[in-house]
Amino acid sequence: MKPPGMTSHDVVVRIRRLTRVKRSGHGGTLDPLAIGVLPMALGQACRLIDFLPSDKTYYAEIFLGSYHKNGHVSGLGSAA
Repeated sequence: MKPPGMTSHDVVVRIRRLTRVKRSGHGGTLDPLAIGVLPMALGQACRLIDFLPSDKTYYAEIFLGSYHKNGHVSGLGSAA
């Protein structure tokens, strides 16, 4: 699972360091704030990435009646 706050590229770099493989890649970019499954390929399997389905579905929770001081989800929230 890709944690929030990391880009898809950050995940690839981390996996590359952990596995010490030269080639690694992902099957599609996820939003940095999204939590989700990031399909990965290592070594010669990178050639198969183009054949993975690339559709994504996002699910969201909406909280009405609140705001963030800096206008961004990462800011401090307050009740309206």
